[in-house]
Amino acid sequence: QVQLVESGGGLVQPGGSLRLSCAYSASITSIYGMGWYRQAPGKSRELVAAITSGGITNYAESVKGRFTISRDNAKNTMYLQMNSLKLEDTAVYYCRVDYKNGIYYWGQGTQVTVSS
Repeated sequence: QVQLVESGGGLVQPGGSLRLSCAYSASITSIYGMGWYRQAPGKSRELVAAITSGGITNYAESVKGRFTISRDNAKNTMYLQMNSLKLEDTAVYYCRVDYKNGIYYWGQGTQVTVSS
């Protein structure tokens, strides 16, 4: 059973930073790609950032230059470094891992609240 365990959410003031972590329980060799999504109240879930098994990254326009996705293969952990946070970044953030067999899994979600 694949497990994704997220951590790192919280309350931060505008302009502040947070780092989210997503620990996954499978080898990188079986993974096609992974990413971070978010869902704000009343809105659809949207892709924030993604990284392929080869390390190619992709970002939503709204977070380019502020957020950085990365992973540590030795620790089976993916990260999302979020800087210069804005009020509109408030959402529940989910990690997702897509495997080469076409199956994907979601993390449980972690709340990020940007408020003064």
